[in-house]
Amino acid sequence: MNARSEFIDYGPEAIILAGLTGRNWRLADYVARGGYEALKKILTEKTPPQAIIAELKKSALRGRGGAGFPTGLKWSFVPQQYSGDKYLVCNSDEGEPGTFKDRDILRYNPHVLIEGMAIAAYAMGCRRGYNYIHGEIWDTYERCEEALEEAYQARYLCDNILGSGFSFHLYNQHGFGAYICGEETALLESLEGKKGLPRYKPPFPASYGLYGKPTTINNTETFAAVPWIINRGGEAFLNLGRPNNGGTKIFSVSGDVERPGNAKLLEMAGGMRAGRKLKACIPGGSSMPVLPGEAMMQTDMDYDSIAKAGSMLGSGGVIVMDETRCMVRSLLRVSYFYFEESCGQCTPCREGTGWLWRVLNRIEHGEGRNGDLELLTSVSDNIAGRTICALGDAAALPVKSFIKHFRDEFQYHIDHKRCLVPDYV
Repeated sequence: MNARSEFIDYGPEAIILAGLTGRNWRLADYVARGGYEALKKILTEKTPPQAIIAELKKSALRGRGGAGFPTGLKWSFVPQQYSGDKYLVCNSDEGEPGTFKDRDILRYNPHVLIEGMAIAAYAMGCRRGYNYIHGEIWDTYERCEEALEEAYQARYLCDNILGSGFSFHLYNQHGFGAYICGEETALLESLEGKKGLPRYKPPFPASYGLYGKPTTINNTETFAAVPWIINRGGEAFLNLGRPNNGGTKIFSVSGDVERPGNAKLLEMAGGMRAGRKLKACIPGGSSMPVLPGEAMMQTDMDYDSIAKAGSMLGSGGVIVMDETRCMVRSLLRVSYFYFEESCGQCTPCREGTGWLWRVLNRIEHGEGRNGDLELLTSVSDNIAGRTICALGDAAALPVKSFIKHFRDEFQYHIDHKRCLVPDYV
């Protein structure tokens, strides 16, 4: 997204300002920053739902949870003339390693999410919504419950909101920490009280979602951008970014940097820790392909630029690795995560993730064999694109990219039975 130094009113970036004190998340503070003005605007002006969707399309807001699908286009898939129940779901599961932005929106600016979801519900004709919150952040769930209570008391959530005739009720649902429930159809299964297993698609949630009804699912940061777009217009949001990449983006920067945290610019992370050299970077959470440091430094941080460089922006979880990091051990840790988190529904993922971890484990511990790198590549190719959901790809893509860019380091482990990095700790 575009490199800018200022925070933008009460858009998603305001979470950082609010979080400095930890007290500015209350309804009164949000209203003082202009909160709920966008919702009031569309209700008092009786803005046609199609006009809101058109504004979202103009903004080029893309899903901030990983896939980057155009938000306005996604909203247009929901049948407007459908007379039965339609549901709205926020994916606040955020289980992607290296990503921690959504929980800060929920902690420090929960009302921007509530307002964004209410506007989305109006645009798509939904009367019920659910915010599915990651199972390992209980304090955040409690904060969201308090925010919902405030919104209900102020009648921003209720029947006949502000006397407009529009009704919307929103509920928080606490998950149980399974990575697979970040996949939207597994999330829906979990919401229905079932085991969180991905569904076959089609049908897609827009036609057959929660309880078999039309459903739209968006990420926390995506909904949080909606009030700003309604207040300022889609074109203004687009102009903050680049063509096909509208607006700003929060990046969760972690690893070997001086100041890990949520930021709009990589420079805000304070540069490399201890002045060391950048060796590698994963730009969008652990499931995305790794990039060498030189390539990363020449790449702009938008969906299209990252794709051109050979990776994906994903959830915006930027994992930075310096010259002291062993690439074999780093990949081993990533592969173990996906081996542990595979739901086991698909044979290529259930069996393949175990193969990847076991082969990498023996390479790391001095038992690597000639042909192991070709075996890892073959197993990855037999996982990717052969599973119901994208977890198989999430396990395969890092393996192929680590070997592609750091093959000499892997081969050194196999040939010399030890690490190439001399002072790794």
